[in-house]
Amino acid sequence: MNANEIIEIENKFTSGVYAKQTLTIVRGQGASLFDADGNEYLDCSSGHGVANLGHAHPKIAEALYKQASTLITLFESFPNDQRAMLMQKMTSLVDGLDRVFFCNSGTESVEAAFKFARISTGRKNIVAAMRAFHGRTYGSLSATFNKKYREGFEPLLPGFSHVAYNNIEALDKAVNEETAAVILEVVQGEGGVYPATFEYMQAVRRICDERGALLIVDEIQTGFGRTGKMFAIQHFGVIPDLLTCAKSIAGGVPMGAVLIGKNIKNLVPGVHGSTFGGNPLSCAAANAALDVIQDEDLAGQAEAKGKYLLDKLMEINSPNIREVRGIGLMVGIEMKQKVAGYIKSLQEKKIIALNAGMTVIRLLPPLVITYEQIDQLVEALTEVLSTDSVTE
Repeated sequence: MNANEIIEIENKFTSGVYAKQTLTIVRGQGASLFDADGNEYLDCSSGHGVANLGHAHPKIAEALYKQASTLITLFESFPNDQRAMLMQKMTSLVDGLDRVFFCNSGTESVEAAFKFARISTGRKNIVAAMRAFHGRTYGSLSATFNKKYREGFEPLLPGFSHVAYNNIEALDKAVNEETAAVILEVVQGEGGVYPATFEYMQAVRRICDERGALLIVDEIQTGFGRTGKMFAIQHFGVIPDLLTCAKSIAGGVPMGAVLIGKNIKNLVPGVHGSTFGGNPLSCAAANAALDVIQDEDLAGQAEAKGKYLLDKLMEINSPNIREVRGIGLMVGIEMKQKVAGYIKSLQEKKIIALNAGMTVIRLLPPLVITYEQIDQLVEALTEVLSTDSVTE
């Protein structure tokens, strides 16, 4: 099918819940995507942070082919070699988190974490942060702050409240003896690429311990090398009680997980479950992905390349830029106006980027992006962001 045929079919049958691009992507390789006409684009979105290993990584493809020819699906009641191997690898990644629950997506991992927190503590209330994004299912949506995601779906779940991010005093007032858990992103992605401060994360752990509340860290976008560590929380010397992850866990194959600490109790058979969670196909992909992340030191690459990118972005002399911020290869460029037009202009220059809110350009390139490709990105950004006006 050519591009027009693909677009016509999707427009005819799509649910309507996605704002469709006119760009038809049919292939990927490394940090590049290719449209139906063979044009190459530098992918600085990574499918919202999924493609940390890049596209079509040969070791992921090999693992999928081998496992698909062996066993695709198996409920977790039956032990399996690929799942056992992945459990062992996952629980070695963060000190103090020595159990794991597998599911299929980020929002599912957050839902599981809320259930685990409530059944562990016997409490109902969850404290989240302003600007937070945790997912679109009802529990995750209740913890998500932006009203554009919430409107039309109320009433949401009771027991959820939101406080200012990076504000120790606000959190101290909000967490009490009725709080089951605090949930936080270590770097707020959808909310504008705002990293937590070291002092804030230390205080969060202290406040939770003092009040008997659990700490849930959402690493769905920040995990698996994105920020220069395997998980972003490892920059802060804090061990959470629950860590939710997904996106790049299996090299692009849908999968999610919750890493579980010693304070989580009452997880007995039947409390929670997932039909597809921990299936051998996804586990095989995740085993291969973790090997690649560690063997190729993708976290180290993200740290070095992220510093290179940030330094280059800081050199862009544009009155339109308000602030550049980020950690590793998770970067936000806050502009003084809406960014939809800038993102459109970047796409015309063969760069695919994301927004984070109305005024932030979000860059989440694959961790395998080359320095030459980073230079290509900076050159395009320099041209686009120096323009006084852009078409929305």
